[in-house]
Amino acid sequence: MYTVILAIHNVVRWIVLVLILVALVRAYRGWLGKCDWSDTDRKAGSFLGMAIDTQLLLGLILYIFLSPITRTAFQNFGAAMQVPDVRFFAIEHILYMLLAVVFVHVGSVLSRKAVEPVAKHQRAALWFSLALVVILVGMPWTRPLLPGLG
Repeated sequence: MYTVILAIHNVVRWIVLVLILVALVRAYRGWLGKCDWSDTDRKAGSFLGMAIDTQLLLGLILYIFLSPITRTAFQNFGAAMQVPDVRFFAIEHILYMLLAVVFVHVGSVLSRKAVEPVAKHQRAALWFSLALVVILVGMPWTRPLLPGLG
């Protein structure tokens, strides 16, 4: 079960990255080009929110129930903090990704609540940019796309 959920989690991370880039391109183009806020802009943020929520759910299942890394870390937390890879998955990764989820949702909500179209794009661009930064910092780049393939 662990390997299957981890494989899905690894694939969904790339879906999240593609969707955040699409949402960012639309947001910056709308902000800098002073374009109207379209239904497609709203949907880009909504699909991003759905994908990142799915990723969060998969990650929490791994973190709480299935991961041997976090299980080991919580058996001896002090010792685990001395091992960079264990510390990354036990503390850093989840912190960065929770921040990314919050930033995506804040950006979606604030952009919908803005009155002016340019303000909608600006808010989406700023918050989704913050989300992208923390995703890039907190992503385990050494993990293969699918477990067992690299």
